[in-house]
Amino acid sequence: MAVVGVDTGGTFTDIICRAGEGFAVVKLPSTPDDPARAVLEGLARLGVSPRKVLHGSTVATNALLERKGAVTAYVSNAGFEDVIAIGRQNRPELYDLSSRKEPCLVPQALRFGVPGRVSSAGKVVEDLTPEQAWQAAQAVADSGAESAAVCLLFSFLKPEHEQLLGQALAEAGISVSLSSDILAEFREYERAATTVANAYVAPVMDAYIGELEAGMPDGAPLSVMQSSGGLVTAAVARREPVRTILSGPAGGVVAAMAVGKAAGLDRLVTFDMGGTSTDVSLLDGMLSMAMETRIAGLPVKSPMIDIHTVGAGGGSLASLDAGGALLVGPRSAGADPGPACYGKGDGLTVTDADLFLGRLSPEHFLGGGMALFPDRLPGFFAALGEPGGLSAVEAAEGVVAVAEAAMERAVRVISVERGHDPADFALFSFGGAGGLHAVSLARLLGMRKVVVPRHPGLFSALGMLYADVVKDFSETVMLGSDKTDVFDLAGLFGPLEEKAREAMAREGVPAAKVLLERQLDMRYRGQSHELPIRFVADPYTAFHSRHEAVFGFKNPRDVIEVVTLRIRARGVTEKPPFEESERRVAAVAESARLGEKPLVWKSRQIAAMWYDRERLLPGNRIVGPALLAETSATTFVPPKAEAVVDGFGNIVIDTRVG
Repeated sequence: MAVVGVDTGGTFTDIICRAGEGFAVVKLPSTPDDPARAVLEGLARLGVSPRKVLHGSTVATNALLERKGAVTAYVSNAGFEDVIAIGRQNRPELYDLSSRKEPCLVPQALRFGVPGRVSSAGKVVEDLTPEQAWQAAQAVADSGAESAAVCLLFSFLKPEHEQLLGQALAEAGISVSLSSDILAEFREYERAATTVANAYVAPVMDAYIGELEAGMPDGAPLSVMQSSGGLVTAAVARREPVRTILSGPAGGVVAAMAVGKAAGLDRLVTFDMGGTSTDVSLLDGMLSMAMETRIAGLPVKSPMIDIHTVGAGGGSLASLDAGGALLVGPRSAGADPGPACYGKGDGLTVTDADLFLGRLSPEHFLGGGMALFPDRLPGFFAALGEPGGLSAVEAAEGVVAVAEAAMERAVRVISVERGHDPADFALFSFGGAGGLHAVSLARLLGMRKVVVPRHPGLFSALGMLYADVVKDFSETVMLGSDKTDVFDLAGLFGPLEEKAREAMAREGVPAAKVLLERQLDMRYRGQSHELPIRFVADPYTAFHSRHEAVFGFKNPRDVIEVVTLRIRARGVTEKPPFEESERRVAAVAESARLGEKPLVWKSRQIAAMWYDRERLLPGNRIVGPALLAETSATTFVPPKAEAVVDGFGNIVIDTRVG
């Protein structure tokens, strides 16, 4: 019985499992009206009896972005009902006079204040009675709300009032999210916003996962990928879906880390170009983690892999703005109607441009299992280019250039803007469209090496198979280095670690397989934000060094404040092994050659050899221009680049920069 990885994207649903010495795969169009339908259909096509299913999903993300979540109420202390709408004074677009805040997820009529107050010391200043909690729950139920986010002042120190409200709301038939469960940390607005986001998507995610669990072949257990790159049970994901917002992209980064380490590469920039968006992340020997992101205008604070996303994917729509400039994205053609070449819609996309320029082949798209209609494209591209006096070919090349410029900016955000030179890293490319643009992107960034793994179009699904079970725990402590030494700090981790071990036991992880990682959020006293520091022998010195590396200075005489203790519990799972072939063959077998076809490169038509990637052997060398076709993706090796197949089956491309 197999372990199956599933990734549901905006355009395609990918399914993969280990089968003998290789992998069995299924890739099929997503079903946005009912995402579970594509997953269950794909599992049926796979034709294996799964031992368990590991799933990454965009359902929670899409519910937030498209504002299609549940009708949600917000319950806070009386007088603090509008915290969720007021937010912070930060202005993301400082000089944009027409900038407007995203509408609050909770309208004013659904914000409720309740009696009771806990002080900053965790003492009850004013009690909340069961009768008052029941009255508040009835008011929420009468409002028509389906879900409620409860966020009371300092509940991370004393959660009893929130728990009382939660019990009353649940008895009234309301889905409940408590801030003391979702984010037991200080900073009221971020705690409230994260809890509201959870409450908003919880009924949607609960219905989706419930449908999946009911349809699992042979009742196989279902686990869900978190944004942090770790797995949790379906029950936890139904309760705390805010932790799964970046679950699909996180799977790809986890797989890249595993494949890169096996191949001897630990400095990578991951480049995941799918149908709807492009996700990039930087790996410098370990996963790059963040504690906060913004979705639908709300800060969402939860441990997550640091992934930067831009709306430029294979299905991103090309258009002209009011001044006649070419735009690509962020709107996407999605799975239905999809790109114009799918035969349904009229919107031109990056995929259409790749096909029109000869970089995709209808015969090899999804292994020949999906029909494309290239004859529709010349007229569309001619119409796109006409206002600017461009030919159809120039318009198509323009679409590709604009999309690649957006991706270049995304990589610079996670590298150059954070003190890293992209030239020191290899570009690790995956996603259904990544291989078509990876070398051009690497050249724009001065990167010499591109790596395209096996099954790139299903790589995020593969990441589910390499993920551990992960649970994160935190506690706000607010301790100064002038009164707290390292031994005191070490002792404070005890209760958190006990809670972590109990939670991993409930997840079914044997104690011998559990690893606990300690971390501190630290700052100089008086600062408003913290830096995450691993708990080492001398964390205070480590903080000074990290502060200097990030901000350019340190203040060794200043008092350091330890704001939050964190524990990451990792349950190590069994993973598919990496097997390196010792045999190398430089010459490509004739059976791997699919023949020459014309393509357009820099407005000039040239001939390029097509190869069947699945017939390539370790050691095979291919000089561009060439295209490597496989079921899930196509890889483009442009002129003046050379590819070689390594012992693990990865395509390693020398971009010949400089």
